[in-house]
Amino acid sequence: MLNRFSRAALVLGLFAVAPPVLAGGEDVVVEDAWSRASIGTGRPGVAYMTLRNTGAEPVVVTGLRTDLAMMPMIHSTTTDAQGVTRMSHMEAVEIAAGEAVALAPGGLHVMLMDLQRPMVEGESYTLSVIFADGTEATVDVPILGIAARGPAN
Repeated sequence: MLNRFSRAALVLGLFAVAPPVLAGGEDVVVEDAWSRASIGTGRPGVAYMTLRNTGAEPVVVTGLRTDLAMMPMIHSTTTDAQGVTRMSHMEAVEIAAGEAVALAPGGLHVMLMDLQRPMVEGESYTLSVIFADGTEATVDVPILGIAARGPAN
């Protein structure tokens, strides 16, 4: 099943339209990054932040890297008309020029699958956001309490 981004890329390819010029990670500011403490390593961890594109061209996030988890990925949370909530992996996330994308509880967020160590309150870890042009933005992510609702608490 193709997500919206994959369908758009397929359509662009079919009509031989040149892809948009994409800015690099040097134009992205990572703000308010935070995680919640985990219960051991048997369950995934999660991270939240805002990615702000300060450049004049769109930027596409294509991956994540951290030594904390073997499979860090961006997930989208959606709830259908029947109230069923689902999470799905996002292959890519575009950030429009001059705009921001919030990775927040209940929406887009970072899932940290296959944790390599417990996420302990008061500690932090490094997370790199990888962009389509190969550049990266790296942020130190503080680990808050297991019931934290945002970086302010």
